[in-house]
Parts: sequence; structure tokens; C-alpha cells
Amino acid sequence: MKKVIALIALILMITSLKAQESTFNKGDNVINLGIGIGSYYGTGTYNSTTVPPISISYERGIVDSVFDKGVIGVGAYLAYTSYKWNYNYANYDYGWKYSNIVFGAKGTFHYPLIEKVDTYAGLLLGYNILSSKSYGSAGEYDYSPDSGSLAFSINVGGRYYFSENFSAFIEFGYGISILTLGISTKF
Repeated sequence: MKKVIALIALILMITSLKAQESTFNKGDNVINLGIGIGSYYGTGTYNSTTVPPISISYERGIVDSVFDKGVIGVGAYLAYTSYKWNYNYANYDYGWKYSNIVFGAKGTFHYPLIEKVDTYAGLLLGYNILSSKSYGSAGEYDYSPDSGSLAFSINVGGRYYFSENFSAFIEFGYGISILTLGISTKF
């Protein structure tokens, strides 16, 4: 019953939102610097994060007046994280160190829902470079060689503007991290 009431309240809140003034417009350029919390890379029982996901991205508004006040942006994305897999039993202490570099093109759709907040949804298509190296008492060998694969990410987020050109952002989604927090500058 509580879930039904919460769902009805959420639907009423969303339908009562009115579009605010846009904080991201055609021709705007934004640089984001973020750190991730929780990662889809290197999850498992024996894994531990050595460097949390860090990212930098650039975005430019290219189309405006989509659904009245919406703006489409495109840009570039680069992220890095590393983790290790460790096995420790009896006289054996060994494992592998992994690092991921993800880069690609990111598209976003911005629609102003809250004043001073740039709300958006994004999609990333790119490439993931995976590097690995063994360590420990099992000897130096590459059980898992370096490799690469296509990278895909989808997220929703928002930037709160402290001034006309400086903001903090938060993103939730699927990608190199579950949650990304950071700062942005618009020029």
C-alpha cells in the first residue's frame, strides 16, 4: 500500500512540474570532472578497487527548442579506474591488477525541470581498453591478457549552478560507475 501511495505521489509531482529557464543552451560548452562511487568494473568477491572511477568530459549544445525548452548536446568522454583480484590461501598470495580506460562520444538531452539545475539524460558509445598484470607467489604470467571491447553507458543527472558558469553535478546510471559526483564549468 505504501508503494502505491508513493508511486501516485511521484506521478503527481512529475506531472505538476513546469519547465524552468534553461541553464544549458545551444552553443554552450561545458567541461565536467567527476569521481565515481561504485563501479561495474571489477566487482566480485576477491576484487578491490585501487583507483575509483575518475572521468573528464566535454559537451557542447548543438540543437535547441526540442520539446519547447529541451537542448541536445554532444561531446567527448574519458574515464579511468583500476582494481585488483587477490587470492590468499596457505602459502599462496597472488592475483592480477586490472585497469580500464574508457573513451567515447556522449550525447545528452537537457530539459529544465528545476530552477538553477540543468537536468539531463545521456548515452555514451565508446571503447574500453583493459590492461592486466599478474603478481605474487604464483609467478609472473599473463593469464588474462590485455584486451578491449565496446563500451556503452546510459545515465541521468543534474548540474546545480552556484554561479552562471560554475556548477556541481551528480549522475546515476550504468557505465564505469553507478554514481558520479563532480564539478563543471561552462564557457
